[in-house]
Amino acid sequence: MSRRKFLKQSSLATLGFLTCPSYAKAFSINNSKDVIIGHNSHQYKVDLNWGNLDPFITPVNDCHEMVQDSKGRILLLTNHVKNNLIVYDKSGKLIETWGTNYPGAHGLTLVKENGTDFLLITDYERHQIIKTTIDGKVVFEIDFPLESGKYESKDEFNPTETTVVENGDIYVADGYGKQHIIHYNYKGELLNIFGGKGTSNEQFLNAHGICYDNRDRTNPSLLITAREMNQLKRFSLQGDYIETINVPGALICRPVIHKKDVYFAVLQSKNAHQADSGFVLIINDKNEVVSCPGATAPCYKNGDLQELYQTIRLFQHPHDVCIDDDENMYVAQWNSGKTYPIKLTRV
Repeated sequence: MSRRKFLKQSSLATLGFLTCPSYAKAFSINNSKDVIIGHNSHQYKVDLNWGNLDPFITPVNDCHEMVQDSKGRILLLTNHVKNNLIVYDKSGKLIETWGTNYPGAHGLTLVKENGTDFLLITDYERHQIIKTTIDGKVVFEIDFPLESGKYESKDEFNPTETTVVENGDIYVADGYGKQHIIHYNYKGELLNIFGGKGTSNEQFLNAHGICYDNRDRTNPSLLITAREMNQLKRFSLQGDYIETINVPGALICRPVIHKKDVYFAVLQSKNAHQADSGFVLIINDKNEVVSCPGATAPCYKNGDLQELYQTIRLFQHPHDVCIDDDENMYVAQWNSGKTYPIKLTRV
């Protein structure tokens, strides 16, 4: 199904975030020319044609995650084993593809070491984290952490995301497994494990994404999503719980930090009648939601964020965002009819 057949022509009125809108039925767009979505300082023009390829030559299944490398190229991770990694230039032109061995390709993290780019791929079907060069040569693999005492077999370990801190240490979110956060050194040797499945402050229901937050250089921390709980949680690098940021109604995927803001793909609106009711969410350095492209304007009452929900039938299960060096955003989607990413041009 093409995007233009899926989406129905309409227009979008941008809503301010200080005024709470009443519930509005979600609507769709077909011809995306000059359609602007988002709120306040973060508004975007929709481009449905960016990155479209011949699906018989360069197919995708789920488009799980995207990063921009040091050369400015946009890398897309898909779980189609004909071409797990698709490399674009910023215009959406195909540069190259590689990867045929990652059936559960899910998480993609860019690692920079002494001026050289590497990738960390989480594969929940292989129950592994794989470090590769930027062109796909395997450097090492991390298997399930038997030595932690928390796992008896690899089938219990289904990692979804990684992040790397400045000394090279790796943190893994076992978001589809036992919900632990596993801390390794740069060689892949186990250092610590925390979290686990549950509803306490220190635990997670679907620890789907993780990122290193060094916006406060004197107090770096980890941001970890508890997707089914509609929460973003902050932990110290030692694994101590610090705080919870509630995002009612938003099943957030991994946090992506760009400058002072944190960006999320929201898989779906929690209480929407249609399952593919996702959008994008942006939080500033004060933990305030400032824009929700594709959804209701963020609204606070007595300091509490009101429930968010999709208002435009543009996205289908958005799973990750990538912010390029021109402030444009690329949205990768899961279970979206094998569609390629959507580009949002910052205006």
